[in-house]
Amino acid sequence: MSDTTSTSEERQGPRIETLIIAAICFLAVLAAWWLLSGRQQSLRASPAGLDGLQVWLSSNGVSAQNFSGGWLMDQNSVGLLVLPLYDTRLDEDRIAPANKEELLQQQDEFDLESAQIFEKASKVPTMLVLPKWRTGMRLTSRVHSVLLVEQDRLSAILGKLLEGGDYEVSRDSEPFTEFSYTSSDGDTRWMEIYSAQTFKGGNCTPIIGTQDDMLLAECHMDRSQADGDPTVLVLADPDLLNNHGLRLGDNATVALDVLRTRAGDHNLVIDYTQSVWLRDPANQPKRERTWSDLLRFFEQPFLTLWISAGLILALALWRAALRYGPIRSGLSGPGASKSLAIRARARLMRLSGQDGALASEYASARIAAKAEALFGAAHARYYSSEDEFLKYADRRHPDEAERLRAILNEIRMLPVYLPASEAIHQIDELEQVLEQITHDA
Repeated sequence: MSDTTSTSEERQGPRIETLIIAAICFLAVLAAWWLLSGRQQSLRASPAGLDGLQVWLSSNGVSAQNFSGGWLMDQNSVGLLVLPLYDTRLDEDRIAPANKEELLQQQDEFDLESAQIFEKASKVPTMLVLPKWRTGMRLTSRVHSVLLVEQDRLSAILGKLLEGGDYEVSRDSEPFTEFSYTSSDGDTRWMEIYSAQTFKGGNCTPIIGTQDDMLLAECHMDRSQADGDPTVLVLADPDLLNNHGLRLGDNATVALDVLRTRAGDHNLVIDYTQSVWLRDPANQPKRERTWSDLLRFFEQPFLTLWISAGLILALALWRAALRYGPIRSGLSGPGASKSLAIRARARLMRLSGQDGALASEYASARIAAKAEALFGAAHARYYSSEDEFLKYADRRHPDEAERLRAILNEIRMLPVYLPASEAIHQIDELEQVLEQITHDA
């Protein structure tokens, strides 16, 4: 009995405890992913993020996307890589804040490595966006001078990444500063920046601003660290592109013109990753075999063999489905084998024309069924025989007992091969008597 029970439990599928453990593990992985990505998601959607820039560019026909990693991308498809630097201490680990005040004053959102920045800039055209705001600006959605990062840290970033002399980052004392820009169609646009952040120094060519106050400039990377002599765009103030600054002045129009001109017909990628995900197809190892080698096995004469095998398999599956079909659930319970045997025997009798013998077997089965219905399963075995059932009928139903005995005798005397109509007549008589006994009980 125990073996049967265990086998049935195995067939029912995994136990509920296994499903609960699997669900808990899945929820734990999901929670860990949410915690790791939650900071970046909130940063991108905050006033200091660049999600609004991606939407603005895409709505104006520029192929732009936010990228958080997860796969490699062909570097030849990238027209411009916008790399926001949310780390004021490159190559140093960020110190986790101990309380809410330290969190608001935190200057680094996550850690970046300068080697990765050099490698990216060596592979694709890159725009470096310097940091400006502390974490408090992201959390409170407020811009205030107390939430600006330290200028010395920004000067150190430029000195570490760019070629040439000393760099100095400065901020305008005026609340708002206007910068002019001549767009590609010749129109003059005016940008408006809160507490404008600019830089000077090195061998940089200003694009927006002057040599002593460059808001956007083209500079050379440090040749000792980068491959070749790559040039990068350096944006000193991220408020030209971020969600907070795009709505001021003509900032959105200027950002669209600058980025569209630089990216061209290629994809513009806003990079939030902390790894190098660019790949050069020319440097990828060439495989000795390709999918075309496999296709040779589907040409002639192999194609004829494959088609023949497919047709034979389809024919076999079709014939098996028609002959066997799915398992019928109603025939898998207790007593199923006995019921199937009775049905099979009855079918054979009907097919062979033995209606008389079938009627006799049916009478015995009906007596047994009535005995179980009247006396229950405990006494059904005793009263299922004709003699005992007739004795019971003599005691309790004397008027119907003689009629039942006569009908049973007639059924027993029926020849084996009998017309179906006569056999049905005898069965109807039997059913009437049994029905009367049942109602009178």
